[in-house]
Amino acid sequence: MALDKEGQDLKKQLQTYADSKGFKLNENEKALEGIINGLLRNKKFKGDIYCPCRIVTGDKEKDKEIACPCVFHRGEIELQGKCKCTLFFAK
Repeated sequence: MALDKEGQDLKKQLQTYADSKGFKLNENEKALEGIINGLLRNKKFKGDIYCPCRIVTGDKEKDKEIACPCVFHRGEIELQGKCKCTLFFAK
């Protein structure tokens, strides 16, 4: 389940985002690859990199909230030390 070129590129973007916000990416490489592949699968089949742990409704306006990084991740990291899908963790 290694990452292809698109997955590697997305991982770099996510790492840059995490660094800029003071978060870190999931340190379990296998889990991280699974999450990234889930984001790319949602992009391919549902039109955007929707969070793999959220349900896509098909309502583009509502679903904007769950495009990665979703609107919920900061609060989840603050409260639980990680976001729901375990992509981002507190440092």
